[in-house]
Amino acid sequence: MITVLSKASSRLHPVVADASFPVLVALCAAHCCNDLLQAVVTAAYPMLKADLALSFSQIGLITLVYQIASSVFQPVVGLAFDKRPFVRSLPAGMCSTTLGIVLFAFASSLPAVLVAVFLVGVGSSTLHPEASRITSLAGRGRRGFAQSVFQVGGNFGTSIGPLLVALVVAPRDRTWIVCFVVVALLAFRAMRPICRWYADYLVRRRDTREGGAEPAPARPLPLRKTVWAIVLLMVLIFSKYIYMACLSNYFTFYLIERFGVTIRASQLFLFVFLFATAVGTLVGGPVGDRWGRKPVIWISILGTAPFSLAMPHCGLALTAVAAFCAGFMLSSAFPAILLYSQELLPSKLGLVSGLFFGLTFGVAGIASAVLGDFADAYGIEAVYRACAYTPLLGLVAWFLPNLGPNRSDAAVRG
Repeated sequence: MITVLSKASSRLHPVVADASFPVLVALCAAHCCNDLLQAVVTAAYPMLKADLALSFSQIGLITLVYQIASSVFQPVVGLAFDKRPFVRSLPAGMCSTTLGIVLFAFASSLPAVLVAVFLVGVGSSTLHPEASRITSLAGRGRRGFAQSVFQVGGNFGTSIGPLLVALVVAPRDRTWIVCFVVVALLAFRAMRPICRWYADYLVRRRDTREGGAEPAPARPLPLRKTVWAIVLLMVLIFSKYIYMACLSNYFTFYLIERFGVTIRASQLFLFVFLFATAVGTLVGGPVGDRWGRKPVIWISILGTAPFSLAMPHCGLALTAVAAFCAGFMLSSAFPAILLYSQELLPSKLGLVSGLFFGLTFGVAGIASAVLGDFADAYGIEAVYRACAYTPLLGLVAWFLPNLGPNRSDAAVRG
């Protein structure tokens, strides 16, 4: 890992020298704040379950509503802003997230909780395709590194959300979630330089197109092979996010039931897993820039299987180690999957970003609902034994077409 991080850091200087690097940092910060607020919702599930006497099936329903709001709208948002870019899209999405967090803190019934998580989901469905598009534009020739910077912000926010809930909310009550409005204010601040840069970029692009100097980016593969590759990527997303949903949404319940840990301790273990996803994301993008997207996808998803298969048979300490390793391996795949898909359709960055971010949330939401019913019927430990085999679907990465050498420049035009 140290060697990989060293090689990744050696690629940093040319990006820092680019005037768009501060925009990448701002995108990372905005993604961190957004995903931290989303993680607060998930981390508060044990408290919410106790407050409202919910079943695992109802917890799965809450996650399903959130994930549908986060997924269904993403391709629509991406396609709409591909055609008509909107400079203030990111702050607009954060307004919805902020309202949802406030309502979630004070919700006293299941319908109110569902409305709250729907609003948070709509905010997320706006941020992810738009911020990913701007990241690709700002990253230029080092899109793998740029996407990793963007993604690691989200993973870091997701990892510290449960930790902050454990420290701030768990010792008191759920209404203290309203304190996280401060995070939303920080997100609005981070979005200001992004909006300025994007507005300038749109002006430059309009002037370039009016001058006739910008050729339309071409697909690297024929339509039939492009469709086949996208189907394979969807299968990989399916395998990755079923297991991610298992760990993200039910890991605390698994630890509490199997090992008898406290709610606060379970959230600390969840932080370990989510921190691993941040580290894996930071590594995956630069490695894909260096050795190609396909090897990263292949190794990261299939390489999760040994840890997922071992986890149901481990003690508490080894469970934490297996969760860390599984999170690291799985999360390194997503930047490569997203960039591979953008390189397949280089003129539709928003649509592709929305489709794949939406697919990840949709698969996670459906999986959470199904796993909640499964846990009610057979127990939470049975969920982990069954889901341990899903990373083996990573074998289908073998059939992905090779796109050839670095296509980053072509993929960011248009």
